[in-house]
Amino acid sequence: MTMTTAGVIFIVTLVAALVAVYKPFGDYMFRAVAGTKQSRVERGIFRLIGVNPAAEQTWGVYARSVLAFSAVSLLFLYLFQRVQNHLWLSLGFDPVVPHGAWNTAVSFVTNTNWQSYSGESTMGHLVQMAGLAVQNFVSAAVGIAVAVALVRGFARSRTGQLGNFWVDLTRIVLRILLPIAVLGAIALMIGGVVQNLSGGTDVSTLTGGTQTITGGPVASQEVIKELGTNGGGFYNVNSAHPFENPTSWTNWLEIFLIFLIPFSLPRVFGRMVGQNRQGYAIAAVMGILAFISVVITNVFELAGHGTVPQAVGAALEGKEVRFDVSNSATFAAATTLTSTGAVNSFHDSFTSLGGMMTMVNMMLGEVAPGGTGSGLYGLLILAVITVFVAGLMVGRTPEYLGKKIGSREIKFASLYFLITPILVLTGTAAAFATGNNSTALNVGPHGLSEVLYAFTSASNNNGSAFGGITVNTTWWDTALGLCMLLGRFLPLIFVLALAGSLARQAPTPASEGTLPTHRPLFIGMVVGVTVVLVALTFLPALALGPLAEGL
Repeated sequence: MTMTTAGVIFIVTLVAALVAVYKPFGDYMFRAVAGTKQSRVERGIFRLIGVNPAAEQTWGVYARSVLAFSAVSLLFLYLFQRVQNHLWLSLGFDPVVPHGAWNTAVSFVTNTNWQSYSGESTMGHLVQMAGLAVQNFVSAAVGIAVAVALVRGFARSRTGQLGNFWVDLTRIVLRILLPIAVLGAIALMIGGVVQNLSGGTDVSTLTGGTQTITGGPVASQEVIKELGTNGGGFYNVNSAHPFENPTSWTNWLEIFLIFLIPFSLPRVFGRMVGQNRQGYAIAAVMGILAFISVVITNVFELAGHGTVPQAVGAALEGKEVRFDVSNSATFAAATTLTSTGAVNSFHDSFTSLGGMMTMVNMMLGEVAPGGTGSGLYGLLILAVITVFVAGLMVGRTPEYLGKKIGSREIKFASLYFLITPILVLTGTAAAFATGNNSTALNVGPHGLSEVLYAFTSASNNNGSAFGGITVNTTWWDTALGLCMLLGRFLPLIFVLALAGSLARQAPTPASEGTLPTHRPLFIGMVVGVTVVLVALTFLPALALGPLAEGL
């Protein structure tokens, strides 16, 4: 079987599996977030934290709840790292330095999981389990909760209520993330992923030396790392490590987990607004963009563009031979199309155009299908912009799902879209202006690509890296930390403000001039608007980096 054939089979089976679970799993998530009955465990949690599950919140209260929870989480995780040398299972590691602890705390709280450190030599097991892994659950749940709140804004009318953040957070963790994580961890352990509390095992190397390979609770963190589109690896080489991703079928399973929730959330959207075809339309946009990206990334990597890859017949540098070129390219596309950021190969070693695709995936706003929750609300924002553009073309007030898109709504949508490009381009310019753009090996277009990738990853809450830059410095940890914070919470506030504005509206009956938003025309328009907005915003930077290198 050729590498290309194996790659096609890999992708086809993955697509078939995602299609098969779309309806049943989407319906399950709908029941989890829309149900009114509370389990005994949930009632106990609500009593413990003093929450009335029947009391709903306005968008402002919902947003303040998200920010307060995230602020407490950030403080706790920062302190946890700073005192880890006094904790059980610290493995003798020193406290994380202040700027590193700040960057890591921000990274995991914002669902970015950017890592400027080597996990197996920096974090003790308790910090990994009770600090980082916990944030993998709750940061993913925050994204889903905000997406659900936005959908409620479309579904409701003449009200300022968007649900209760604490109820949404609890249900999402207990009913969706935790059960799948348990089953997924068992499956990964069967596949060979490590799960223990070992401090390490000494093994003999091929050169006759000895190397200590750290064990730990890897499977339990690996599954939520992918399921929650987090991406932080237990080991420095992430999912390229055989203890995190041992075989080709575990590689397939991890990609499936990455796509599972984001691709199924449109079903929740359709059920909540009472029009399943609207969910199919959003899923179609996600699927089209994802399929195009995966195919193009595979084509660029399999073609092996460049002098050395052409000479040896494949672009294998930086890739695990047990995954080959195609499976590595598919994994790279999957993790940058979502906000996962996990890697099973070294993106810095991709061909110039293949590496460009990983950047473009993030620059799309990670909406194909995007992160857990963030992908859905990002694409709904783009749908709002699309109907606004369509309304301008025909000279009528745009509508989406019976809600008028006026000046207030389009301002929130525009501000949401503008935040990330401002952070990416300003951060990249600041790195060069302050002399912090120096790379270990590369200058010229590839050096620019490395800096551009770092800020694109941080601002889009992705967490993957091109590499080549020493980022564990005070300047880089601070700058990227600020991009992660602003890139997560400013758009989130605009999403909730838009939800509140939509929920207060009275429904607008459809007329002959209403643009149908479930048909192929609208699907194509959303795809076009997404690509055009990215091209207009980032093409100059890409032309100076990966495009210049590729040409």
